Amino acid sequence: MDRYHLMNVFVAVAEMEGFAAAARRLDMSPPAVTRAVSALEDRLGVRLLTRTTRMVRVTEAGARYLEDARRIMADFDEADAAAAGSNATPRGLLAVTAPVLFGKLYVMPVVTEYQTLFAQTTVSALFVDRVVNMVDEGIDVGIRIGVLPDSSLRAIRVGRVRRVVVGAPAYLAQFGAPKAPEDLQQHRLIAASGASPTTEWSFGEGERKRAVKVQPRIQVNTNDSALEAARQGFGLTRLLSYQVAPQLASGELKTVLEDFEGAALPIHVIHREGRHGATKVRSFVDLVVERLRADKTLGQ
Repeated sequence: MDRYHLMNVFVAVAEMEGFAAAARRLDMSPPAVTRAVSALEDRLGVRLLTRTTRMVRVTEAGARYLEDARRIMADFDEADAAAAGSNATPRGLLAVTAPVLFGKLYVMPVVTEYQTLFAQTTVSALFVDRVVNMVDEGIDVGIRIGVLPDSSLRAIRVGRVRRVVVGAPAYLAQFGAPKAPEDLQQHRLIAASGASPTTEWSFGEGERKRAVKVQPRIQVNTNDSALEAARQGFGLTRLLSYQVAPQLASGELKTVLEDFEGAALPIHVIHREGRHGATKVRSFVDLVVERLRADKTLGQ
């Protein structure tokens, strides 16, 4: 059998964790899938999968081979895309992910512009405040805020944001502004789990870094809810600078403790494509990078 075909079948079985599911994905019969995996194991002289009555798992050797196989198959796809030419019309499904509020404020305008430019594409947007496994969840392009871990993903830096403590002018006029992080213990606080998942808020960096235990009066699971409570004058909250940029510009909110802010957090556009990449991915990455870098609220 063709080696690329055997590799493709193995990757499908490993990712779907089953022969029947892989067969449906590949539009093959389950016996044909089983024969292909067996042929590949015979060719390599090593067992790649462990089979049980309920599921299929990769062995240690299989996990290493799976990583290499994905890379090789991606190289084949890149070669096909390059042969098709860089001017090919973007088409097909593009999957994008970003944090919830960032997606709403910054990514959706790019998505709608992209769809207007390229009518033969369909976009699936996943906006969640968690780190998405792009390979497992089939994501093409993602926006990440914060330091990136080492990975095979390609990253393009497009801006940076800060963690800021904010309050409404009416609240600050009544209760005063904190002069140091420890003063927060005397204030009414609103904590958003998406931005502050613990009861400690860290300030400063290096030798100046310090953590302050806080006791929020309100804890919410969305950043926009914390933003609204602060805007209404209930208390202080801590969010990322882009999340409160409109309210700071309008004067509805003001920052406090600016001298104690930590290091800025980088914003990256990440994607799985390599040197050439699919036209749909290249075109979206180019557009979103250009738009985000031009936005002054995401200071370079």
